[in-house]
Amino acid sequence: MYTCDCYFARVVLENAGTTPARVAAVARRGERYHALMAAIVRRLPFGLSRIVAPSFLGFAIINGFTFLVDLGLLSLCHGVLKWPYPAAVTLSYLTAFALSFVLNRTFNFRSHEALGPQTAKYVVALGINYAVFVLGLGDALTAVGVEYQLARILSGLCEGVYMYSVMRWVVFRGAPRGLGRGAAQ
Repeated sequence: MYTCDCYFARVVLENAGTTPARVAAVARRGERYHALMAAIVRRLPFGLSRIVAPSFLGFAIINGFTFLVDLGLLSLCHGVLKWPYPAAVTLSYLTAFALSFVLNRTFNFRSHEALGPQTAKYVVALGINYAVFVLGLGDALTAVGVEYQLARILSGLCEGVYMYSVMRWVVFRGAPRGLGRGAAQ
């Protein structure tokens, strides 16, 4: 029998393929990742430990990895396969940012909020980021003669600041903020 119980459908979709043990294991990995980032931040020199948040370091590591995925796909599609730059950068961008969302949600921001609203906010942020930094700044830099990989790196630095801010204070704003000073030590 078909029913249209939206709440039931949402719960079934959100919990599809998960077991309590699997959910707990993922949560533990997220806590261990955050604890590692907090331990590294505590050891930063020059008083940076008072300025750098563990979530910023975690974001930098995750997004450094996904940026390498982005740049690798861009080089493959544009440099080897000779796709037009906008098509190549779009594929590489979407792949890297989907991976970034999953890794940051799970490990860095350890969010357990509803996936739908967070995804919607993330997609809006990506649209703005894509128009302003990836195509806008990246295309402008390549138009004035900057090599496309360097243009992507420069625009990537700008988008990194923007995306961390959006993820921390908009997309995952209800996520746990840290272990606290006492628990982190």
